[in-house]
Amino acid sequence: MPEPFTHFDAQGQAHMVDVAEKSETRRIARAAGTAFMQPATLALIESGDAKKGDVLGVARIAAIQAAKRASDLIPLCHPISLTRVGVEFAIDRDRACITCVVTAETVGRTGVEMEALTAVSVGLLTIYDMCKAVDRGIFFDNVRLLEKDGGKSGHWKARDSQG
Repeated sequence: MPEPFTHFDAQGQAHMVDVAEKSETRRIARAAGTAFMQPATLALIESGDAKKGDVLGVARIAAIQAAKRASDLIPLCHPISLTRVGVEFAIDRDRACITCVVTAETVGRTGVEMEALTAVSVGLLTIYDMCKAVDRGIFFDNVRLLEKDGGKSGHWKARDSQG
């Protein structure tokens, strides 16, 4: 039987999980997602000639900002002090897509999965925002947690993750 949801008390009311008794440990999460687009849109991004400027540079900054604001967006997410947020983009010309991979790290009492996932989502949304004038059909796929480490539950890795 799966573990019970931790964000509900005995009466079924939503609450923020108490992490006071947890040990501070180094915690890392890696998440990814992919934006698919027209090949011409991808070429425009790669050339740096997009009307709004450096698409991936702006998306990288947006992803970092989003990681820092995850607890403002997700009601029961703890505000945490991040020690690092890394954002990488991989371009696949054959599939006309860009994959965003975010690694978030902290030393604390709760994990950074939500920060990594929020960062990926906002990074992809920023690509859409900067390119929607030329390609309204951009879509996202496979936004997911790839890996997490630290805390009582230890290391977890998605079966299909690479790297």
